[in-house]
Amino acid sequence: MHIEEHLEHTEPPKDMKKQIWKTFWILFALTVVDIAVYFQLMEYHSGYKNALFIILGVVKAYFIVGIFMHMKFEKKWLPYLIIVPMIFVMYLITLMVIEGNYTSFLR
Repeated sequence: MHIEEHLEHTEPPKDMKKQIWKTFWILFALTVVDIAVYFQLMEYHSGYKNALFIILGVVKAYFIVGIFMHMKFEKKWLPYLIIVPMIFVMYLITLMVIEGNYTSFLR
């Protein structure tokens, strides 16, 4: 086996330091929005607020995993190997919550 066979991931860009700072500022802005929305909607307990926080959390996780954990520079099958089972688990949890609400409604 040659070393080239083990180096299947794509190379990170030359300006990686700039990319990391750009990602930092994006994460900082998303966190500020997250906190501002939380304090603006503190008295409301709605599903929309929870959905907004989940979506912002997933977007922040995408940036963290993509840049800081170098998943963006791997071959396509590795992220799919991680993401596809997570989608099925989230789908299962959603179905369980819907079923639980329906069962609670019937009682």
